[in-house]
Parts: sequence; C-alpha cells; structure tokens
Amino acid sequence: MATLAAFIYLQLLDILTTVAFMMQGVGESNPIIRWVIREGPHPIGALFLVKGGAVLLALFCLYRSKGAIAAQSQRILRLPDCLQPGRPHPEQSSH
Repeated sequence: MATLAAFIYLQLLDILTTVAFMMQGVGESNPIIRWVIREGPHPIGALFLVKGGAVLLALFCLYRSKGAIAAQSQRILRLPDCLQPGRPHPEQSSH
C-alpha cells in the first residue's frame, strides 16, 4: 500500500509541476500528454483525466496481482496435503 500511496503522491506532484510550467509558457515534453492536452476540451482537465487513468490502472494492477498472489499461496499451502500418503489430491474429485 505504501507503494500505491507514493505513486499517487508522485502523480499529484507531476500535475502541480506540469501546471506550474504551463503557466510559465513551457510546453509538455511527453508527446502523449502533449497531444491529450492539445486535443482535450481543457488542458488542466485533460491532464487530470490522464493522471486519474494512471492511478486507476495502478489500482487495477494491484488488485490483479493480489488475486494472483493469493491463488499462488493457496496452491503452496495445499502442497503438503498432496504429499501425505493415502490422501487424494485436492483437485481430484472423489467419485
């Protein structure tokens, strides 16, 4: 969670520095962000939209990775049961 908080904090700082530079007449160096700012209805709104999308993507990746980590840990925890003599494998059906 600390990594996510740091990422969000850095996104906010990037917004602030980008707006400060834009107010001084300096253009955006990232071609994708520059295009979004140029084509969007409002430059700062477009910047917030892109940064919000980055945060949502980070949240999605965190959610997906936690699911994968949880599934992997469940497989590891079932491993000793599989190795015990006389016990069926947990994924085998008992017909």
